[in-house]
Amino acid sequence: MATHGGAVLLRIVIVIHIAAGLTAVTAGATAMLAPKRPGRHPRSGRAYLGALAVLTASATFITTARPHTADLLMLGALAFASAGYGWRARRLRHQGWRPRHITGMALSYVAMLTAFYVDNGPRLPLWNLLPPLTFWFLPAAVGLPLLLRALRRHHMPRRSSG
Repeated sequence: MATHGGAVLLRIVIVIHIAAGLTAVTAGATAMLAPKRPGRHPRSGRAYLGALAVLTASATFITTARPHTADLLMLGALAFASAGYGWRARRLRHQGWRPRHITGMALSYVAMLTAFYVDNGPRLPLWNLLPPLTFWFLPAAVGLPLLLRALRRHHMPRRSSG
């Protein structure tokens, strides 16, 4: 990407990447907070998955121009794969699908935020005061207890009558 045209293309892809990231963060949060019924939850979940696909594709392009970002692409691929697993669990509805859906989507969101903070944390106000290793672990430290809470809340074992 040494050419001027290559630099312009990279900037365009980065703008698309940022827009997809903002869409994924917003749609994912909306899906998490929406009531789990037809309407906003599945619509936001589909928007999240689509934005994550664009985010992963654009990250692939960015990594070809900036190979030092390959670790972020791996996190992006993990986020997309986890969301795909969560989506598929919901679509197939095999026994025990709900905890798989919740886990896949939550881990996807954590991986996506980890990639964001690893890349941008050192340049964010206040975040730039944290040790660099924090950016790798803070999203999981916050997200995993929330995942466990969601699993308890949405996967209460049914009591048998009698």
